[in-house]
Amino acid sequence: MAEDNSDANSDLHPELQAIFADMELMKERFAKLLLGEDMSGGGKGVSSALALSNAITNLAASVFGEISKLEPMSPDNKARWRKEIDWLLSVTDHIVEFVPSKQNTNGVTMEIMITRQRSDVRGNIPSLKKIDGMLIECLDNFKDQNEFTYVSKDDVGSKSSKKREQDKWWLPTPKVPASGLSDLTRKWLDFQKDSVNQVLKAAMAMNAHILTEMEIPESYIESLPKNGRASLGDNIYKNITVDHFDPDNFISAMDLSSERKILDLKNKIEASVVIWRRKMTNKDGKSGWGSGVSIERREQFEDRAETILLILKHRYPGISQSALEISKIENNRAGSATA
Repeated sequence: MAEDNSDANSDLHPELQAIFADMELMKERFAKLLLGEDMSGGGKGVSSALALSNAITNLAASVFGEISKLEPMSPDNKARWRKEIDWLLSVTDHIVEFVPSKQNTNGVTMEIMITRQRSDVRGNIPSLKKIDGMLIECLDNFKDQNEFTYVSKDDVGSKSSKKREQDKWWLPTPKVPASGLSDLTRKWLDFQKDSVNQVLKAAMAMNAHILTEMEIPESYIESLPKNGRASLGDNIYKNITVDHFDPDNFISAMDLSSERKILDLKNKIEASVVIWRRKMTNKDGKSGWGSGVSIERREQFEDRAETILLILKHRYPGISQSALEISKIENNRAGSATA
């Protein structure tokens, strides 16, 4: 069927051909969202929220993943990004919540419930669009720079074998004047770097806030040990529950020599916080805390764990998502009020 449409469209004006091509691509994108990425139609797809998140992530990786030079995006890539991200974001117009509204009919005022774009979506999407524009603008700023260039991939002699042995040998090699960059260009590059870092920090802060607000999935709760001590292990548990607790001393006593170990500590502490909170709110019938542990002490231990998580967040901002965060993303249903 797709081939027949392609043959029929080949006789059309080029602009109409482009429109029909976009329509076919839109059908494919939205079909994938509706089916939760299970194009077989077998009903084994992921949630719509995760499918949308994956679609945006894959698009970003496709468009930005090959950008390895400090130069403006190609016009084709920029046009593709803006077009396809608008398609995907159009879905968020239908993520709504019910709100009360007064309606006057024949002189009678009644309060009815109407739908409105969900408040978190309404607040975050414009901000994300703004920082997206800032990132593209940062790349555009390199349009007129002429102090450095990049060595051609075909210029084999320009790359030493040592360069090839490095972890990121595939990245293009910059070529600067023998005397180095001018002071003005150095300052300008530092400013561009700071601007991109601000974009990254803003995006990460928004992402972290959204993840915090998301409900903890039951599947994650069911996977937890029966008490906080079992989650942390004896050593970490003792260090958190000492009489005189110092978060910096706690961190320095931990082995955080690799990302895996940092993530493992974060997973354990997040799990213990969830367990302790459920114990204190009587939502969990599992045994764990002895009768001699007061509510005040439980809150104290939870506060200490939260402090540790905050320190880890600031010291290791680029750390991978934790088990709790991944569970939230995978089980997110975009809200029970979604239409």
